[in-house]
Amino acid sequence: MSADTVGKTITCKAAVAWEAGKDLSIEDIEVAPPKAHEVRIEIYYTGVCHTDAYTLSGKDPEGAFPIVLGHEGAGIVESVGEGVTNVKPGDHVVALYTPECKECKFCKSGKTNLCGKIRATQGKGVMPDGTSRFKAKGKDLLHFMGTSTFSQYTVVADISVVAITDKAPMDRTCLLGCGITTGYGAAVITAGKGGIEKGANVAVFGAGCVGLSVIQGAVKNGAGKIIVVDVNDTKEEWSKKFGATDFVNPTKLSGQSIQEKLIEMTDGGCDYTFDCTGNVNVMRAALEACHKGWGESIVIGVAAAGQEISTRPFQLVTGRVWKGCAFGGVKGRTQLPGLVSDYMNGDLKVDEFITHRQPLDKINQAFSDMKAGDCIRNHKRRFETMLYKFRGMEPKKRMWVENCMYASFWTEYEPRKVSK
Repeated sequence: MSADTVGKTITCKAAVAWEAGKDLSIEDIEVAPPKAHEVRIEIYYTGVCHTDAYTLSGKDPEGAFPIVLGHEGAGIVESVGEGVTNVKPGDHVVALYTPECKECKFCKSGKTNLCGKIRATQGKGVMPDGTSRFKAKGKDLLHFMGTSTFSQYTVVADISVVAITDKAPMDRTCLLGCGITTGYGAAVITAGKGGIEKGANVAVFGAGCVGLSVIQGAVKNGAGKIIVVDVNDTKEEWSKKFGATDFVNPTKLSGQSIQEKLIEMTDGGCDYTFDCTGNVNVMRAALEACHKGWGESIVIGVAAAGQEISTRPFQLVTGRVWKGCAFGGVKGRTQLPGLVSDYMNGDLKVDEFITHRQPLDKINQAFSDMKAGDCIRNHKRRFETMLYKFRGMEPKKRMWVENCMYASFWTEYEPRKVSK
């Protein structure tokens, strides 16, 4: 971070998605200064999530190109636009794909963490004024989920960023930008009336990052049985490390559906089930495994566009409930710093999710590893952020690309350039 960049366009490295279905391309992009109520962040660490892969695949009907993807990022505020009061240059921050303006009817309702203030423009891939802050090869690049963390520098709305303690390692806090928070929040905020009750029986469908984080939340709230359902037997060991009491592979059940098995294991059905797969058939099974009269099934996984869920209405008439959440129901600016504190106090696992590391020019390999799904963040070696400052020489920085679901990757950026 240097004062000579304030108010100027910065040229830096970014992974650009030029078109659907194609690999990301490492480019020099121009990042314009922040306008009013905007913040320019130097991204130190970022995650790779299935949502990024879904958009890149071209299957997302709202996906548009060219675009800078990425939505799990932590960094340091480089500069702010006019009217920004919630963060300042030098603050350590996490970018938020779910903003919190604290002024709209959603924010004021006390019923949801959704915010409506910039939804229209964020969905179109532009800043609140309808324009982009990114440019490469003479073309404007779209923003992604209001964050675009696959760039050494990004610009976000001031309601889409939260300051955190500078004592928390950013290679860990970046992972709170999506998957971990989503699963953990679903268990401690969305379920029931403010979280899973002590002694409640829980089933978690899908043991990726989100599912393992649901387990963490269930353990924190003192759940009874925590049953993990996954077709990959290698997930059993990981699930139990995070606190699961039981593991079921539905493909190995003989003459019994997964619903019937869970009902048998819980004396009538689960108090709470969580779908972390995005599979509509699994969503139905999760609902039907709930206890009659009060069981809740929380939908976290995002299904492919156009897909619908169904069940017999009698399942709902007899008291079962379908609920859903984005970002775990967590209000980013209000509640995310508390999760950082939980991590720092040892009450929230984050380190355990980290595995492979690749240089930035291998980011496409990161996507391939994520899709393979044959590991859950095996933590091999810890690298610290290192800044080398010499007289008149731009710092050389290390940046991680960490996969929210399965793998993490490490890269080192070249020095950035500042336009005069």
